[in-house]
Amino acid sequence: MKVGFNMRALDYWLQRNMARLWLGLVFLFLNIPLIFLIVFSFNSTRQDGVFTGFSLRWYQALVDDSQLVAGFFLSLKVALITACFSVLLGCFAAFVLVRYKRFSGRTLFYGMVNAPLVMPEVIIGLSLLLLSVAVQRAIGWPERGVATIVIGHTLLGMAYATVVIKSRLAEMDLSLEDAAKDLGCRPVQVFFLVTLPCITPALVSAWLLTFTLSFDDVVISEFLSGPGVTTLPQVIFSYARRGLNPSVYAAATLLIATVSIGIIVYSLLMLRRQRRQRLEQQEK
Repeated sequence: MKVGFNMRALDYWLQRNMARLWLGLVFLFLNIPLIFLIVFSFNSTRQDGVFTGFSLRWYQALVDDSQLVAGFFLSLKVALITACFSVLLGCFAAFVLVRYKRFSGRTLFYGMVNAPLVMPEVIIGLSLLLLSVAVQRAIGWPERGVATIVIGHTLLGMAYATVVIKSRLAEMDLSLEDAAKDLGCRPVQVFFLVTLPCITPALVSAWLLTFTLSFDDVVISEFLSGPGVTTLPQVIFSYARRGLNPSVYAAATLLIATVSIGIIVYSLLMLRRQRRQRLEQQEK
């Protein structure tokens, strides 16, 4: 009887908590490599797989490594520019696709916007390399470097930004814009006073997504970078080919910490905004 009771209790517990258990296992599976990386960034020796003691020597080595530091600031610069351009162009593309259902070439435009989502990055990088070389021979610009990397990353980021912003625009209640027009607002005022606040969460999400994609990209950067222009992922990849350097672990740990803090802050801001909107609706 006791065994049967325990089995029934276990069955009942599993039925109630299976979703949480499965979610926890998935998160553990995804984060175990990151946990090992963070732990070994504090290792006192270069040995892989053996933690010999706590030390900050690799963080000091990271600060002293001019190549890693220069790659980080270059990646940061490229990602900031790329995210802004991607969100701007993605917003335009999303408005066209959502608000204008019929126009000549709509199917072709929709396919071209979404093509980078399914196209291998190797093909995108190679085609952009050939295009940049042809354009440079014709007009003398652009030389392979920061400009070409930004253009390549923007091409990829625009596709992701369009998908995120398009989904929010499709769900938006158009009666809010109609009410603003009835109250005398001009189209520009309607956009800035009604439409923009409604799609701001989507714009922020698209910006964070495209920033991360640009900062993390290796393939397109390899094709489009020039002499003396090396992003952080390229530096890490070159170090990995020569043998792992623990200072790379330290750089990755700092990136993980930065991204995690950014996500937590953004989530808290969104929760605060949703709570405020809920209170305003209850007061009405």
